[in-house]
Amino acid sequence: MTATLRVMLDQLVAPTDPDLATAARELTRGLVAGTPAGCEVQGIAPAGPTDRPVEIPGLVGVRRTALARRELAAALQFGLATGIGGGMIHSPTLLAPLVRHDRVHENDQTVVTIWDLGPWEAPADWPKPIVSWHRAMLKRAVKHADAVVVPTHSMAVRLGEIAKLGERIRVIAGAAPAGFAVPSDEVGRRRQLDLPDGFVLLAGQAAPRDALAAGLDAVGHAALDLPVVVIGAGEGEEPAIADLAAAAGIPERNLHVRGVLSAEDRAAVFGGAVVFVAPAHGSAFPWRILEALALGVPVVAASSPIHDELVVDGGMLVPADGLADALGRALGSAASVERLGVLAADRGRAYSWRESADRVWQLHADL
Repeated sequence: MTATLRVMLDQLVAPTDPDLATAARELTRGLVAGTPAGCEVQGIAPAGPTDRPVEIPGLVGVRRTALARRELAAALQFGLATGIGGGMIHSPTLLAPLVRHDRVHENDQTVVTIWDLGPWEAPADWPKPIVSWHRAMLKRAVKHADAVVVPTHSMAVRLGEIAKLGERIRVIAGAAPAGFAVPSDEVGRRRQLDLPDGFVLLAGQAAPRDALAAGLDAVGHAALDLPVVVIGAGEGEEPAIADLAAAAGIPERNLHVRGVLSAEDRAAVFGGAVVFVAPAHGSAFPWRILEALALGVPVVAASSPIHDELVVDGGMLVPADGLADALGRALGSAASVERLGVLAADRGRAYSWRESADRVWQLHADL
């Protein structure tokens, strides 16, 4: 008898976040590549535009629901029938049929994933409907999920304080996209983005939880006289980020703010960076840090439970008020930059989607 792992792929049809879409795609590819004997992988996706097919080789098929993603998310929030059915279901997000099921006699399993605790820890930074949806889905997970996956042990501890999930919390990390590498046309890509070479790189939005103000302030106080690039800015946030930079003493000519970029463009941007600064301290998986490590870019990060757990000895971890001094030391000599780059690359090899997928298979086997 063949065991079918059914993976929710809504982010590939109607993405709400580029990083979640990448996680869904890369995890599913890893699940297909590591499928145990006697098992198979099927996709579940909401109704959507025909020009956005789910193209992951090796899937035994993709079952489309009658509802589009928005309507599907609302129905799942209230536990309404959606036609998804049962079986062994794994969701790379919280979107899943969290309803009563029989794991013992029918072998039904439902596992969901949380990458960011922002809706609980920093709700003011999120739209109210999104906060309400996440909180409602976590309540349903407490009642009906067989396991809830988070990417770090520190997030597991925090989630355990937020929700009564007991031993059902499991830790499975994410990774940089498979094959993430500086492209051969990196110079051309940076030129198209109108970016210089040899800059300090940060990532995030103007919301307080991303702590861009602290990061830019550290760059300003380090007096590096280098260009500063910020990627991942929200739409229309350029003036707000420019104000933060000006308050930090960074000349307008040195600041370059860009929005959400493709993986190839991000890799090209990392290829031109001399250091990546990570000032954030919230309970969210730091995707850009893992990408910096994967490419061997020196990392200077504010110490936090998540950063400490993921970076370990792969970069400089300092108190938030010590970022400026750390930047000065990191870029103080070519030898220091080279050493930090080697440490970053070594640590980056600790993360892979194939390993994450193997742990997902083991989780469902344990259940």
